[in-house]
Amino acid sequence: MTDSPWQGALWLARDYCLIAGASGATRPHAHYAHQALLALEAPVRLTVDGQPVSGQMVLLESMRVHALEDACQPMVTVYAEPLAFSFESLRSALDGAEPGLQALADRLRAAPRRVMDPRIARALEAVDQLLTEKVSAVAVARQACLSLSQLERLFGEQVGLSVRRLVLWRRLRLALALAMAGEPLTHAAHAAGFADAAHFSRTVRSTFGVRADRTLRNLQLRLLE
Repeated sequence: MTDSPWQGALWLARDYCLIAGASGATRPHAHYAHQALLALEAPVRLTVDGQPVSGQMVLLESMRVHALEDACQPMVTVYAEPLAFSFESLRSALDGAEPGLQALADRLRAAPRRVMDPRIARALEAVDQLLTEKVSAVAVARQACLSLSQLERLFGEQVGLSVRRLVLWRRLRLALALAMAGEPLTHAAHAAGFADAAHFSRTVRSTFGVRADRTLRNLQLRLLE
């Protein structure tokens, strides 16, 4: 299957984003964000763990393997950061929601956030400070005033990703924000700590199942406070 780009509007907040428009076709992939797909017309069609699924709203928990095999489905897609939203809080926030960008943004802005362990908050702050460098778990643990074993245990229990995978996710999020704000892919990739634009593009494709260059140029960005 050939992947095809999304087209439409992207509203980007710190811990969630919304895409409204025509979907692209994607390869099977999984990503850290929780995801919700809300149909604008006919029910959304996709595969989840290799099985066909359809509905007016489909919710996908973090790291579920899925693919949109039919391009040009009109929908709004929500991506929510698991460190901010539990899957149940996202479900509650979207219960009965109409698939409009402003209505969804209002619901997500008002939704309760997870109370973060202060040690995890310190570790995430350390990760973000180190993104332009080679980030090691040892360096993150040191800046968060934790032992390496404490850091790894906390990430396993509360984050659900290894330190390395979390670093890659934060880099990807930063590079996407920079690219959507108009930075060339190479500049966005380097600013987020990727080796080059090719590394960034491979990560976008493996994470979201689409090509970065084709997809980002077809979305109109609005940054939300």
